[in-house]
Amino acid sequence: ALNRAVRLRKNSEFQRVRQQGQSVASRLLILAWIPNGEACSRVGFVVSKRVAKHAVDRNRTKRRLGEAIRPALEQLPAPYDIVLSARSAAVTVDFPVLRQDVISLLRRARLLKPDQLLL
Repeated sequence: ALNRAVRLRKNSEFQRVRQQGQSVASRLLILAWIPNGEACSRVGFVVSKRVAKHAVDRNRTKRRLGEAIRPALEQLPAPYDIVLSARSAAVTVDFPVLRQDVISLLRRARLLKPDQLLL
């Protein structure tokens, strides 16, 4: 799991990102972001009951999203608060497809440069 220091945990933090931040969407995910005044970027995940009925599936999806975004967190140019919201297709898709979707959303949001390689 991601370190607690890089996770959004409070409802108010999620609301601030969603209401005041910008967002881009794909078939699998919605990415919302806003610059923060912290030392590092923080990320939060939303998988609603409408997307995955069982808690096991919601938690697995959150863990997979955390692993998908982990390599990109250190390469962001400035500290951001990021919220990744899953759509129903994200629950069943293979991990490499999910990881590629996260990276492409970060590039579309201009949080990653198009030529930046992720290990």
